[in-house]
Amino acid sequence: MLGENHSLLSDFPEHKDTINRLNATSTDFAEKAKRYHILDDEIRNLEELGSPANDETLHKLKHDRAELKDVLYQVLINVK
Repeated sequence: MLGENHSLLSDFPEHKDTINRLNATSTDFAEKAKRYHILDDEIRNLEELGSPANDETLHKLKHDRAELKDVLYQVLINVK
C-alpha cells in the first residue's frame, strides 16, 4: 500500500518499551532507528507526493529500509 507507515512502533508495538529504552540508552540503536525513520519518511513522501524517483531508486530505498529493519528487529528480540 502506498504511503503506509512502517515506523518501528507501528510495526513492533509489542516492543514499544524496549524501543524507547534502547533509543535512550544505546547510541548505536538510536542512530540506526533514526536512519530507519528517515528512510521510511523518504519512501512515504516519494509514494504519496509522486515525487520524481525511478523504480530502481525506490526499490533501493525499500531494500535498505528492510535490511535496517531486520537489524533493528534482531536487537529487539535479543535484548535482555
